[in-house]
Amino acid sequence: MEDIHVQYVNLEKSENLAKHRTEGFSCSKALVVRRGAPFKISLRLEGRPFNPKTDSLRVKVMLGHLYVIMPVTFSKKVSSSGWKAYIDPEDLNLQNPSIFIFSPASASVGCYKFQLGLLSQGGQRRNAFSKFILLCNPWCPKDAVYIPFEDQREEYVQNDSGLLFMGTAMNLVSRPWSFDQYEPGVLETCLNLLQVSPKHQNNRRLDYLNRNNPVYISRVVSAMINCEDDCGVLKGNWSDDFKQGVNPSVWTGSGDILRLWAQSGYSPVKYGQCWVYAAVMCTVMRVLGIPSRVVTNFNSAHDTNGNLGIEEYYSETGQKLNHSKDSIWNFHVWVECWMTRQDLGSGMDGWQVLDPTPQERSGGVFCCGPAPVKAIKDRHINVLYDIPFVYAEVNADVHTFIVGQGRVLSHSKDTDRVGSLICTKAVGFPRLQNITEDYKYIKSPTSTLTSRSSAISEDSTLRNGSSKGALVILTLDKGPVAGEPIRLTVKFINKQSVFKMMSVHLNAQAKEYNHNPSDTFWETHGIIKLAPMEVKVLRQQILPAQYENVVGDNLINLAVVLEDMATQERVLASEEFNIASPQLTIQVADEDSIVPNKEQSATVTFTNPFSHAVGGVLTVAGAGLIPDKINFRMLPLRPGGKVEQRFTFIPSMLGTRMLRGSLSLSNINATIQGFRMVFVNRA
Repeated sequence: MEDIHVQYVNLEKSENLAKHRTEGFSCSKALVVRRGAPFKISLRLEGRPFNPKTDSLRVKVMLGHLYVIMPVTFSKKVSSSGWKAYIDPEDLNLQNPSIFIFSPASASVGCYKFQLGLLSQGGQRRNAFSKFILLCNPWCPKDAVYIPFEDQREEYVQNDSGLLFMGTAMNLVSRPWSFDQYEPGVLETCLNLLQVSPKHQNNRRLDYLNRNNPVYISRVVSAMINCEDDCGVLKGNWSDDFKQGVNPSVWTGSGDILRLWAQSGYSPVKYGQCWVYAAVMCTVMRVLGIPSRVVTNFNSAHDTNGNLGIEEYYSETGQKLNHSKDSIWNFHVWVECWMTRQDLGSGMDGWQVLDPTPQERSGGVFCCGPAPVKAIKDRHINVLYDIPFVYAEVNADVHTFIVGQGRVLSHSKDTDRVGSLICTKAVGFPRLQNITEDYKYIKSPTSTLTSRSSAISEDSTLRNGSSKGALVILTLDKGPVAGEPIRLTVKFINKQSVFKMMSVHLNAQAKEYNHNPSDTFWETHGIIKLAPMEVKVLRQQILPAQYENVVGDNLINLAVVLEDMATQERVLASEEFNIASPQLTIQVADEDSIVPNKEQSATVTFTNPFSHAVGGVLTVAGAGLIPDKINFRMLPLRPGGKVEQRFTFIPSMLGTRMLRGSLSLSNINATIQGFRMVFVNRA
């Protein structure tokens, strides 16, 4: 009888991808599975059938030069800490046997090769080769990244789109972002990120061994997203000059960035800022199977000297000055990843802060975290990693000084401004989830502030300054919107029973989210008289023609200084705010009948709110909906004019997907965004 040999190995991709929840990676040439769960391979044998009494099978699994050899048994019993290969005795086909390969829940992440050896009764050994990619498994209770709720696994691992929150806490901007983890080449690029990291290049064996630990993986990825110490993905740029690359505001998804990085031979992509760094890191972590979400901290402090105090300086006329090495970013974006912290104890399990934006070194390289959110809240500053830095970002006090003639004229302290809102995208819905209380203990508002604020609308903001003699309250009547005047109210209160002559200075400066403001673009000055205990109200507005040329994607710093002309006592109130951009509107025809491989139509609408004509390039994209971006050139549109652009798309993936529109204006430094969630049903 002809001896037995293996004709080929069937990786049973469709069955394994479904069981391991990796169907999104079906475009990968390799089988993609998750650790802590068995996957099935089937053999096609030629010659005689397999004889369990005289023939034997073994599997050799290799990650680099690390390997494990397993005899194929007929017992389904597995150990959570070891590899296992077995044939199900209840489903035995001797001509075409199926083998299950089980990886432990602590196996290292990476691209594995495996060798199947068949030793026949004639003493002949025959081998077959293949490979598979092994990822973390948040569905497995024994995995360090296990997260116990299915809706959270869908959101934080499988969802390939999301929202990034920017602007200011009073006037949020929801920026659509495509994480693109299932787009062609992204999985392979994320795995190559681990391969080209200094940790791997310096000691490949140790790196492979350490890849079983999400704490280790997250630190490697945090360092590799920026290029300060390595051939990382992104080069940062916080200037106004992006001629050598792409303005960070133009990026709408991670796929383009990761593909550019890979195609260039791992040269850094130009350029990124905090939200781009965080979004790309979120993509890499979701690809590797580690639950991740993008988090925004509004009024984020960068405390250079570690004293939990941020100093800000203003001139006598309310102009903000660049006199401090400390800074407050209007918003800063980082990543949270979910994992157990076996190195710290169970009390530190859960969400961990990881920040790939290069700000300070950790362990000698530009990375940050994983810092347990629980440790940040309770100020456990000795816990690994980088707790003092993150704690200051959400808790520092702000000391504001008015200076003139080389001396300090006034000083005030604000303990609530930093970390005023910390948020992320809600699970399953395109809206904000407030997670501030995860990071800090929220102070109860004082009765005085509550009563003072009660008459102010929900859209307004409140900043006030107080001295012994006077109180000034600066209020925006509502969240500013592009194309409309910025209306503000200043309330002056004489706290004493004496007549006061007061000089008033109002000042507005444009600023980037992470810098001190530039020169004044609007100001007004005057004198008011306050009778004893009198309250006066001043209403002002900044017209669109006055702010359009300086704002774009920037923000505005608005300040008022009130000076008692008799005593030279000064009091300052200030507010930093963004102007809400117009939105693109996307409408989809036959929204309830969207199915794979069937052409659908949609329309993008834009109305020009500016006081002059604008034109630019409209880009439409959608992971799982549009294979390549669609670009349309928009001719100059008159003020108040409306344009509609129709396009078609053919869905390729099931489930909830995001259609995104992005309009880059050519004559204003601004990008107009819009999105629509659509659900692709089974045919």
